[in-house]
Amino acid sequence: MRLPHDWLEPGWPAPARVRACSTTRSAGDSQPPFDRFNLGDHVGDDPLQVQANRSWLAQQLNCSPAWLEQVHGVAVVEARPAVVATADACWSRTPGVACTIMTADCLPVLLAARDGSCVAAVHAGWRSLAGGVLENTLAAMAVPPDAVLAWLGPAIGPEVYEVGPEVRDAFVVRHAAAEAAFVPSGRAGHWLADLYRLARIRLAAAGVQAVYGGGFCTLTDERFYSYRGDAVTGRQASLIWLQDE
Repeated sequence: MRLPHDWLEPGWPAPARVRACSTTRSAGDSQPPFDRFNLGDHVGDDPLQVQANRSWLAQQLNCSPAWLEQVHGVAVVEARPAVVATADACWSRTPGVACTIMTADCLPVLLAARDGSCVAAVHAGWRSLAGGVLENTLAAMAVPPDAVLAWLGPAIGPEVYEVGPEVRDAFVVRHAAAEAAFVPSGRAGHWLADLYRLARIRLAAAGVQAVYGGGFCTLTDERFYSYRGDAVTGRQASLIWLQDE
């Protein structure tokens, strides 16, 4: 698999048949403010250009992406390229079908069974993460949690992700350890939240210990789209799929 130079591949010990990547702005022809490789068809970009970008993506990766209508919820579905389901996570055991998540600050989480039998992709913004989307996805995969690898893709970083008290409360009420993922922002009643740490806490509580990735910031790294930074902007995608053995 040959990717554009700045696209991301997980550095994890997944089986060779598990393929995964996260896209960046580079490679496409979308015009500002969606420049260049926007994959979101709901952000105001030219629909024909979005479709051209998506088609090029599928051809480049030699897979069939299963796109979702993401609603910041906790629903999980089987990835089906012919159906745009309303959900925030999907899983697959079918070779060539790519579980696909779009983001522009929210956290994409890619999951793979150590034996290469199942993969999943999760759109883990704070609402979905607090609501249990990771736990629901692990249940849908039907793989023992200690046999699952997780990779945390590009999301807004902990130095700039300011949230209100309702966000902190939503996590701390479930896991006291989540308090460590919030530090005062300097603005009264507001906190800087570490989405990566929150995801690691939830994964660990669910029994997933092999967690990789993190350390990105979509707001400060110009490779990525950022809703907080630009409001009207594109979406990058994180994909994971199985190849035929």
